[in-house]
Amino acid sequence: MDIVITAILLCALAVAVVTDIRSQRIPNLLTFPLMIAGLVIHAVTGGWDGLLFSLGGFGLGLGVMIVPFLLGVMGAGDVKLMAGVGACLGVETAFAAFLVTCLAGGVYALGMMLRHMDHLKAVLANFKHTLLVLLSTRTIDYTPVATERALPRLCYGVAIAAGTVISMVLTMAETGAPFVR
Repeated sequence: MDIVITAILLCALAVAVVTDIRSQRIPNLLTFPLMIAGLVIHAVTGGWDGLLFSLGGFGLGLGVMIVPFLLGVMGAGDVKLMAGVGACLGVETAFAAFLVTCLAGGVYALGMMLRHMDHLKAVLANFKHTLLVLLSTRTIDYTPVATERALPRLCYGVAIAAGTVISMVLTMAETGAPFVR
């Protein structure tokens, strides 16, 4: 049954990447069925233990992404996608997926900033200004330096997909299965 949930998850991640890049949205029509599929398949194949396995991953996926969402730096679709990933993979692999997603997101953001050097210069100027004010006044006075055009928004579904696939491959190399039950 691992192959079924793996196939469902990989298809959902592929669709999430495409829709996120095209419209900067990850639709509920994708995320809710993914969450339900993870919960139901694990419950059917593993009974109560399988349901608890899936619920733990779901809670972890939701929990780690809700704070960035509440801070306004993450979209709701990204949160629900990570919750669906957690429901499919369980706590251990979902946590690994989250950590690798953070790394992938950082590399993705750095790549975008390097592609738009004027923004990188503005970010470094903001950091320098804030640091100098902090050192001289012991207060934080954040007044961002403006740029001529807005930095394109990051499609974090790409990072979630990359982090999830990498963590599944690493888990499979270590245990022979895409997630640890």
